[in-house]
Amino acid sequence: AIFLQVVVVLVGIGAIALLLWEPQIEGRNKHATLFEVYFQDPFLAYMYVASIPFFVAVVQAFKVLGYAGRNQVFSQAAVRSLRTIKRCAIAIIGFVAGAEVIILSHANEDRAGGVFMGLVISFAAAVIATAAAVFERVLQNAVDIKAENDLTV
Repeated sequence: AIFLQVVVVLVGIGAIALLLWEPQIEGRNKHATLFEVYFQDPFLAYMYVASIPFFVAVVQAFKVLGYAGRNQVFSQAAVRSLRTIKRCAIAIIGFVAGAEVIILSHANEDRAGGVFMGLVISFAAAVIATAAAVFERVLQNAVDIKAENDLTV
């Protein structure tokens, strides 16, 4: 569990680094000042807001792994964390759909890459939402059974 927590933290740090570094090397921002890059691009601001559910899900995944490491995975807190991960994945799909609308509405000849990346991210988020929903249901059933057994004893 500790190894997986370290992996989750590294993924989060890598995502933050990518969010801060990539806009500076993007083609149209190559010779722009930092102010122009970060404060005059509404799409970039939208992407930063859209990344919030990702980081919330990363924190919740870290918590779930912590519960597993302490043998508390069959708890209501773990179920709540999985529910939050599921909702964050759904929010990511919504934000990606909004970004796709923005990409398709602008007259740009290079839409295919952005649309494909959006589809890949949406597919990954859908898989994560589905897995979290299944695990949430299984854990909730286990927590309910555990509560019933505690009442009868």
